[in-house]
Amino acid sequence: MATLRAAATGAARPVTAPSPAADRARYDRATAHLDGPVAVVDLAAFDANAADLVRRAAGKPIRVASKSVRCRALLERALAVEGFAGVMSYTLAESLWLARAGLDDILLAYPSSDRAGFAELTADPGLAAAVTVVLDDPAQLDLVDAVRAGTAEVRVCLELDTTLQLLGGRVRVGARRSPLRTPEDVAAFAELVQRRRGLRVVGLMAYEGHVAGVGDAVPGRPVRSALVRMMQARARTELAERRAATVRMLRRVAELEFVNGGGTGSVESTVAERAVTEVAAGSGLYQPQLFDHYRAFRGRPAALFGQPVVRRPGVGVVTVLGGGYPASGAAGPDRSPVPYLPAGLRYDPMEGAGEVQTPLLGAAADDLLIGDRVWFRHAKAGELCERFAELHLVEGDAVVRTVPTYRGEGHTFL
Repeated sequence: MATLRAAATGAARPVTAPSPAADRARYDRATAHLDGPVAVVDLAAFDANAADLVRRAAGKPIRVASKSVRCRALLERALAVEGFAGVMSYTLAESLWLARAGLDDILLAYPSSDRAGFAELTADPGLAAAVTVVLDDPAQLDLVDAVRAGTAEVRVCLELDTTLQLLGGRVRVGARRSPLRTPEDVAAFAELVQRRRGLRVVGLMAYEGHVAGVGDAVPGRPVRSALVRMMQARARTELAERRAATVRMLRRVAELEFVNGGGTGSVESTVAERAVTEVAAGSGLYQPQLFDHYRAFRGRPAALFGQPVVRRPGVGVVTVLGGGYPASGAAGPDRSPVPYLPAGLRYDPMEGAGEVQTPLLGAAADDLLIGDRVWFRHAKAGELCERFAELHLVEGDAVVRTVPTYRGEGHTFL
């Protein structure tokens, strides 16, 4: 057995997990009856990751980010864990679909121009009560008014820009999201929303992606990691002060039901802010490879895909079928899936992950036969589900259930 160590507020916490070799044997046995490519979720790892997120959240509820899961059965599994409450969705169509399926606390975290979706939302009081939408621009308010098909009140969440701006704004760290940056910006927009008939401000969100989504302990890059830690420390301090001031000012304008912040990589620091009432997380349930490099926690890889060996071109090399599944974001090696099991395989630098075939190099290749599986981890979490219509849920060395992804249910929501 191997021991993973997850640090929280300075104290390391041991989490016992099977060794990679034992996991590989289990996955091979569980899926021996299936032809590849095949995608699996290890339920023991998924549940352990969920429990660790709850521990890290220290009593504040976790809103599960659906874009990082993209499987309704696993969203429901996470929500059944005490400590998880509500869904953070990524399109209006998805939000309405989840609400019709019975979920009653859905925060659409990205502005939408889905006219048909807003017409449906405003025509159905039940859907409108279940879904809260992020708005941050007067033109978005006009769009809702223009397509309104009923009198249902739209629940509105405002988003605060979280970027760290230095040198008078000449240097920006973080994703460009909301145009609302100051407490005054947010309060003024809230007043504008409140003056519109059929709209009501109920929440605030602020996603500090440069803290929650950037690893601070990348192997082999000590200088970069140190600089990241310095940036994140400054960003956390600046945002905590600005978020608290925004909440104080916003509460004079609207009755807030929630203040949402953070993500998998920032759970501890986000929940430490008194102004924050809930934290968002999703990637930590699957633990893709981009979330391996944090000092504060260690998750267990839960979502994997297996590709069959179809060629043995020579000593120390095998070829698997396809596998070129790049993740979104700035192109680079860190956006490619990682050969995970058996350990010791790497891409041919001249070819990388291929569309129809992928050569893999390493001594472990000589132990692989035609038809054997190589297990990969995707760079990100939910994007794996855009490639597979179903996920095979593994307990021990057996597939206990096969469930559709969003794609398998006939949706991509992109």
